[in-house]
Amino acid sequence: MRSFRYQLVNVFVESDTATFGGNPLCVFENAHGMTDAEMQALAAQFNLSETTFVLPRAGTHPRVRIFTPRYELPFAGHPTVGTSHVLASLAATETGTAPDRLTLGLNAGDIPVTCDVGAWTFTANGHTSRPINASRERLAEAVGLTPADLAGEPRFVSTGAEQLIIPVQSVAVLARAKPVADKLQADFANDAGRYMAYLVARVAPGRFQTRFFFPTASGMTEDPGTGSACANLGGYLLDAGEPAPSQFTVTQGEFINRLNVLQLSLTDERRVRVGGRVLALGAGEIHLP
Repeated sequence: MRSFRYQLVNVFVESDTATFGGNPLCVFENAHGMTDAEMQALAAQFNLSETTFVLPRAGTHPRVRIFTPRYELPFAGHPTVGTSHVLASLAATETGTAPDRLTLGLNAGDIPVTCDVGAWTFTANGHTSRPINASRERLAEAVGLTPADLAGEPRFVSTGAEQLIIPVQSVAVLARAKPVADKLQADFANDAGRYMAYLVARVAPGRFQTRFFFPTASGMTEDPGTGSACANLGGYLLDAGEPAPSQFTVTQGEFINRLNVLQLSLTDERRVRVGGRVLALGAGEIHLP
């Protein structure tokens, strides 16, 4: 019988006492010996938006694989932040000292992560972007809004996972959004053939409120906290001429009673950084034949 330890954490919590806020994540501490099929099956078993599998490598940084319940991802934000917290806590147990900087070897490349004042922050890959291939009218209809509800130009942006960034006029517009799966799939699939929508309302010069929708077997689902989309928002802002350096607070999950608080920054070098606080919930062990 093979045994594999895992930890459960909440990522992008508002504070160290916000036990049931943030976005939940399962992290397998050492997945050597697992097959790809077993990783996928375990991600489906836990049924969280993502589960990560750490593959330690002697003399260098670990490889980390990220699975949703349905497929593997090259990059995702809250798994990057949460896995870094777990790896630092494991190092502290083993050596007595928690590192304040790590590198994770993801399928999208090596991602540096640092810890400052209790928050883990990753530096995203350089971004790419492109316009949508359909009208604003069709996009508005696909997310249950009107063209007048949209603000700015919607674009596909990627720092490792391409997503559709849709600026909207207000939080009231965010509240009315109701994405329609077949309409998004028909006209707004990303470069991997998947369809999703990240709606963004600027509520102050340094603050955004957002919602992220993605498909599951039962229809469109809302994600409580999406670090990759937040990084893509950073790329969108750079393309739109936002000055750098800049810092922003991005909240998500309010409409599903699961507040997430993300910190987004644009550096002097026009790099995008995203981070937040992580709260450990518990740990366990899985036994496989």
